[in-house]
Amino acid sequence: MEPAASEERSRYTYEQHKETAEWLLDHTKHRPSLAIICGSGLGGLADLVKDPMVFNYTDIPNFPQSTVAGHAGKLVFGMLAGVSCVVMKGRFHMYEGYPLWKVTFPVRIFRLLGAGTLIVTNAAGGLNRGYQVGDIMVIRDHINMPGLAGTNPLSGPYDERFGPRFPAMSDSYDEQLRGLALAVGRELGYGPSLHEGVYCTVGGPNYETIAECRFLQQLGADAVGMSTVPEVLVARHCGLRVFGFSLITNKAVLEYGTREKANHAEVLEAGRQAALKLERLVSMLVERMKGNGLV
Repeated sequence: MEPAASEERSRYTYEQHKETAEWLLDHTKHRPSLAIICGSGLGGLADLVKDPMVFNYTDIPNFPQSTVAGHAGKLVFGMLAGVSCVVMKGRFHMYEGYPLWKVTFPVRIFRLLGAGTLIVTNAAGGLNRGYQVGDIMVIRDHINMPGLAGTNPLSGPYDERFGPRFPAMSDSYDEQLRGLALAVGRELGYGPSLHEGVYCTVGGPNYETIAECRFLQQLGADAVGMSTVPEVLVARHCGLRVFGFSLITNKAVLEYGTREKANHAEVLEAGRQAALKLERLVSMLVERMKGNGLV
């Protein structure tokens, strides 16, 4: 059997999604209305959750396993700023060898659990020359490089129970939540280090060449990373409201003749140093979302 054919036959069915969701509902008292996916080195967000109930990915039926440093592989249920939530402490990536339908499997689980909103976070390289390490970018829009090349989690067999065949993505990132996040950031004094911009996803696992960074910059990207967009596509496809932000953990190398190089250890360290800043932003954002009836 050809590998591609074998992979297609092993896709998760709607029934397998339901099996996983029902198993989780049977094992926790929490009924989340909000889901959060933590990016590289940002798992500390899960530590904000009160009355936590934690599941290792290895114990959850059908769940993939996280293999990357900085991604703990735990699903945390509990309360955040008075809102019932589920937090993914460690995500999956295409560069780990997972097909995108497996990378995005948890997103449909969140929908079946009852969540109505998804917050996605990531560590990203700054393409915009005005961005500094430690800055936060609220994602206004994205560029999906793998998708433009034909790799998309929504391709393949169609099941209308998941969502429409041809979903629109022009409003992927909720305008109201973006505005609320920017207002909260200004209130916290993050002004100069808080931006709104375009995130570009690439396949990885290598960091980008100088020519590639310049190309992406010309396309209008402000930050680049190796995640997030597949999850956003599936979230919008199944009706979840989406908000996302990038933590700028390194500046993209845009000039020849420099000795600067991106590396994963640098990304994790920048995430660790900015953790408190992110935690305050997310916690207050969720509190305001609740106060405004947005979750």
